Amino acid sequence: MLYVAAAVLVALTLAFLLVRQKVRTDGKWALWWHDNLNERFQDFVTGRTRPERLLQYLQKNGTRGDANNVVDTIDRFCGTVEWAMNVGGEKGKIVDKVVLETNPGTVLELGTYCGYSAVRMGRLLAPGSRLITLEMNPAYAKVAKEVIAFAGLDKQVEVLVGSTTELIPQLKKKLDIDTFDMIFLDHWKQSYLPDTKLLEECGLLRKGTVLLADNVICPGTPDYLQYVRSSPKYLSQHFPSVLEYTNAPDGLEKSVYLG
Repeated sequence: MLYVAAAVLVALTLAFLLVRQKVRTDGKWALWWHDNLNERFQDFVTGRTRPERLLQYLQKNGTRGDANNVVDTIDRFCGTVEWAMNVGGEKGKIVDKVVLETNPGTVLELGTYCGYSAVRMGRLLAPGSRLITLEMNPAYAKVAKEVIAFAGLDKQVEVLVGSTTELIPQLKKKLDIDTFDMIFLDHWKQSYLPDTKLLEECGLLRKGTVLLADNVICPGTPDYLQYVRSSPKYLSQHFPSVLEYTNAPDGLEKSVYLG
């Protein structure tokens, strides 16, 4: 009996270690574990959503008005407390580099989530620049506004709530913006391609506009990649990296609109 119990314990330990390794190195396993099992369990236990838990951690451990500290604090939460699907530190360095090289006066982000990437990009913008970020989920948008305000960027970053298909055609009149210098795509992956075409149709891209798309490998955006890589309208470059807070392969795609 003791032998059987020991064998079962060893088997369970090995299974746990195997799952843990898979979650760290395989994107599908990571998303299944973090975005399904663990998130639902934590929601049930705490009575709060993941964005609310992230905000609570930030308010307790972060420094108000310090955008760099806000980025670091959220990365620490996601790396040591609970995973969240922000762009993360590794890919974030690529985002930083593209923002600094582009030096955009106007930025459009598709998919705000908790506001991490809006803060990450917003902290690098020159005075007078604008970052508009679109979020379909009102609960996410509420948390994002608090995160952005905590970072001291609420005067530079504006959160609009609604679907991209509804909001994109309204942006010129609503915001008095002709075109955007940079677009960051980080929302529903199946929406990357139709929203890019909608941006083209609405005249929101100019010659030289930089599109930067996250998660093009994991979960993946094959139709979007095929389009920007084969279309004469774009000059694209791939940046291999890892899925946020894991070692699973992922990447960003930078595409310059040629008109």
